[in-house]
Amino acid sequence: MALSDPEGILASPLTIINRRDERLDIKAITDIVSQKQVEQIVVGLPLSMDGSLSRQAEKVKEFTQKLREHTQVPVEYRDERLTTVLAERLMQAVDTKKTGKKARHDAQAAALILQGYLDEKHEPELT
Repeated sequence: MALSDPEGILASPLTIINRRDERLDIKAITDIVSQKQVEQIVVGLPLSMDGSLSRQAEKVKEFTQKLREHTQVPVEYRDERLTTVLAERLMQAVDTKKTGKKARHDAQAAALILQGYLDEKHEPELT
């Protein structure tokens, strides 16, 4: 998971929620949404390289639908293709510990997804 600053300009990794049980996972997310006063949820959608819905993307959409039933906060999808690869490459230069490397990459990937959303939201409109 990642959060933005209050102005919605900069995304930073927050935490990892290790999937255990759907009910507990949704509770963990909604607890953070409540504690951090989140106003928008952005969900990474793992599309296939050709842009079609992968099996994992279908699972994400199913989970997201259940999440929507437990929060009033708007939820949007963001294409997450290659974000984990990019996060791994970015972190290789600073990542010297072997333990927890995947978790840190996932948190960084979440921040990259959110940052892309924030950048797109703040782009000036061309008229």
